Amino acid sequence: MKAIITDLDRTLLHTDKSLSEYTCATLKKCRDRGILLMAATARPERAILAYQEQIGFQAITTLNGARIILPHCVIENGIIPSSAEAILRKVVSIPGLILSLETGNGVFSNTPIPEWDAMVFPGFPALPTDGIIYKLLLSGKEKDIRMKVEKALTADTYMTVADGELIQIMSTASTKWNGIKAMLDSFGVAQSDAIYFGDDNDDIESIKNCGVGVAVSNAIREVLDVADFVTESNDMDGVAHYIETKLL
Repeated sequence: MKAIITDLDRTLLHTDKSLSEYTCATLKKCRDRGILLMAATARPERAILAYQEQIGFQAITTLNGARIILPHCVIENGIIPSSAEAILRKVVSIPGLILSLETGNGVFSNTPIPEWDAMVFPGFPALPTDGIIYKLLLSGKEKDIRMKVEKALTADTYMTVADGELIQIMSTASTKWNGIKAMLDSFGVAQSDAIYFGDDNDDIESIKNCGVGVAVSNAIREVLDVADFVTESNDMDGVAHYIETKLL
């Protein structure tokens, strides 16, 4: 394998969001041997800076592919503003909806979300900024919320569900797999020479299409079913264990 690509939450990171010394040391061995290290995550760039300092990824796909950070350029795949407004008009009245927009100018939400440093915006369904819209994030307690959100999608957007409850809406151009293809292309690495580690719905395409796809044992059933191999859980340093025993 010439490139190792990994999801972060519930895959490389422990459940408490920490990185073990064992994982950091194992990934350093990879870099020392000339193996490329890349990440593909739903997180925005600001939420991975600490991990980047610890590991030194050579390329990162953030926001599920809405922002791809390459050595010499950044690729952005935002939602067309008219599509974002059309979706907001249909979902904003859902009772108990928690809504936020990840944008180039920060996070805007309809309710305080301190952990995201979100700015409360009372004017939805109008857009809070004329900057790029990376993704819409929605959650709520209504039983049919997913069905309502799915019906609100435009032809150029799609949705995925993270951790079983957080609905993410993005441009159809914004996928982890598109980000991974861009990262590999930038280094001239074939998809067959890359290994991918993941756990959730947005990892399935990458696990199926990379040369080797590995699921951590805590992954959802749909990921376990398509993976070439299953390693230990995220809390047992499954990614590092697989790399040390199978690659190094």
